Amino acid sequence: MARRYLLEFEKPLVELEKQIDQIRELARDSEVDVSQQLLQLETLAARRREEIFRALTPSEKIQVARHPQRPSTLDFIQMFCDDWVELHGDRHSSDDSALIGGIARIGERAVMLIGQQKGRDTKENVARNFGMAKPGGYRKALRLMNHADRFKLPIISFIDTPGAYAGLLAEEQGQGEAIAVNLREMFRITVPIIATVIGEGGSGGALGIGVADRLLMFEHSVYTVASPEACASILWRDASKAPDAAAALKITGSDLMSLGIVDEVIKEPSGGNNWAPLQAGEALKKTILKHLEELSELSISKLRDDRYQKFRRIGSFIEPSFQEGGVIN
Repeated sequence: MARRYLLEFEKPLVELEKQIDQIRELARDSEVDVSQQLLQLETLAARRREEIFRALTPSEKIQVARHPQRPSTLDFIQMFCDDWVELHGDRHSSDDSALIGGIARIGERAVMLIGQQKGRDTKENVARNFGMAKPGGYRKALRLMNHADRFKLPIISFIDTPGAYAGLLAEEQGQGEAIAVNLREMFRITVPIIATVIGEGGSGGALGIGVADRLLMFEHSVYTVASPEACASILWRDASKAPDAAAALKITGSDLMSLGIVDEVIKEPSGGNNWAPLQAGEALKKTILKHLEELSELSISKLRDDRYQKFRRIGSFIEPSFQEGGVIN
């Protein structure tokens, strides 16, 4: 079993993890019954982990969302999708491996799957561009969404990116235009669209596949207009103030539910999805199928109108009323 990568705030669990590993080794190397000791230590570790994760700050949730062992788009596809066939190319010039897509079945439903894909190690992350798609990736996503619309396949997107690639070449190839076209065209799509933030949902890179009838989010995922580091650099010219920016940006599932942006927050296993990925996959599958069932009952006109109204409500504000002698809110 691969060794778990512990985050800084999980360090109090290190000693317990060592004791559990030692007892397991003892059980393998001898006939001594240590099941009772093992159960006690595992119960204690689970309880402490639960306490730690119940009190996470927004900046700590970002660390969980970026955890190198957190399940990725391909991990979830392998967990609960059958007959997966990946489709490649934007039919213009490239095949961006940071954004993948293809056809599969979830249960008895044929669907189109689209999502950002990060790597597990440095080599794979470089190949996947750390999940930051270039214009070709968003054009590929739109091609697949049009294909799904033509053949009446619901669209399931998995959001997991710090943002769209902001390099000079991407800008020269029309990064802003590619994302803007996706935003416009996703409102036109006549099939249900469900988007889930499985890790980090950053900036327009996330929104480029995130115009959906249902926006779901894992408990320790984050969804933000800009990374806290970028926000701190812009506002205070100091990236070290990222924790303050994270708190101000309202990036957690509970914050976004209260703002009416997210439709459902999916509870994660104790310690986050990286501790029990199969359990996380089962929870995501169940939630997707539930929302697919609800959306499938809507007419095309109702589906598109509700999608439009959902995004019209986001960011709404009330103009103050002015009268002589003061302001009335």
